[in-house]
Amino acid sequence: MKLIASAIALIIAGIGVVGVISPPLLLEFAPTLLTPVAIYVVAVVRVILGLVLVWVASASRAPMTLRVFGIIIIVAGVLTPFFGVERARAVFDWWSLQTPLFMRAWAALAVVFGLFVIYALTPRRQAAA
Repeated sequence: MKLIASAIALIIAGIGVVGVISPPLLLEFAPTLLTPVAIYVVAVVRVILGLVLVWVASASRAPMTLRVFGIIIIVAGVLTPFFGVERARAVFDWWSLQTPLFMRAWAALAVVFGLFVIYALTPRRQAAA
């Protein structure tokens, strides 16, 4: 399960890197997520990610932090369908009007989050005797 969580975190960090390098590239992809089916897929993915983080938290370097992140992501996943396509489109429209620096800053947070999860899931090094 730690491997799955690390792989998901790597994907999140990778998407963040793309956003840092080229915010317009993320803006090109985002409209594909503005359909009713995509909203439900995103919701399910969020809930699964949150459950995985809660599951692996006890075996991590930061169990409380991963549990909190996991619970927040689960709640976001459960609430996602209630926002609907219209509100998601409104958020996307607002987002697309922001400066590239703003978009890069949010993408950088995705990179930091992904790398933090990977770090938290790596085993601690044993001190030399």
